[in-house]
Amino acid sequence: MRILTRAVSALAIASLLAACSGGAGTSSLPSVPTGVTPDVAPGDFVAMGSFAARGDENASIHFLPTVDSFPQPVRGVSGDRTAMAGSNNLIYGSGPVQTAPKLYVVFWGSAWNGSGDPNGLKSLLPAFLAKVGGSAWNSTVTQYTMSGGAHAGNPAGNYGGSYVDTTSSPAKRPTQSQMAAEAAKAAAHFGDRSSSAEYIVAMPHGIVPSGFKTQYCAYHATTTSSGSTISWTNLPYLPDAGTGCGANSVAGPNDGVSIVEGHEMAESETDPQLGAWLDSSGAEIGDKCAWVNLQETNLNGTNYPTQPLWSNAVSGCVQ
Repeated sequence: MRILTRAVSALAIASLLAACSGGAGTSSLPSVPTGVTPDVAPGDFVAMGSFAARGDENASIHFLPTVDSFPQPVRGVSGDRTAMAGSNNLIYGSGPVQTAPKLYVVFWGSAWNGSGDPNGLKSLLPAFLAKVGGSAWNSTVTQYTMSGGAHAGNPAGNYGGSYVDTTSSPAKRPTQSQMAAEAAKAAAHFGDRSSSAEYIVAMPHGIVPSGFKTQYCAYHATTTSSGSTISWTNLPYLPDAGTGCGANSVAGPNDGVSIVEGHEMAESETDPQLGAWLDSSGAEIGDKCAWVNLQETNLNGTNYPTQPLWSNAVSGCVQ
């Protein structure tokens, strides 16, 4: 998938969605891991989907070597934050959509019970996830189907729960394979390895996976758990990135939590295994509308900052 307009990248099957603004838009990037072929259009700002998949996390049977990340917008291109845009609609590949999406969160590390959560995200994130299912905002995903005609779902009550994993803690700069392993561990904890399950690996304050704050705000990817392919999201502590990952975009310092996670959630629902709904450039439902027309949206009675999602029905971004 691709990244927002000014920070766009596609990696083989998918593209990144990173959401940081801060610094120059051409910071140096990690080398591409062995065996991974980037798919980048001329002139794109490259934020490789597997920038975190280097060295010991080399593409292997443990996870697919592609991710879709939420990129940071790059300053100086058509204003401060613009969409990836393009009127080309999303095209169906061959992968599944999440017909009965279920969201699970693992708050990784005991720091979540103390100094690792200065902004109160352990309460805020589940509260948002409990409201977004069944909302009008998320209904856009239901127009996207897979082989056989089954639609991506938008059920109320799609939040499956959370827990704090105190048996291990993330390294200061966790690798992609380490985060994927934590997602697989969460799948074992909740016992759901279906294609509709999404595991959000939430990291506490101060943890900086490779590329966070300089190339992306979050990304979704896949890994295996007991032989099943599961979808998971790398969700660092977004307030650590400040305005670069959405802080104070609409209402306050925690705005990025619902903006970025909402983006990743919608993409996981319509492209959980990175081969379903993307446009001809590799952009997913959230990428094409990232950082555009941010606003507070009523999600089943509670307002949260959100971005629009791409609708093939109108060939444009809708809230």
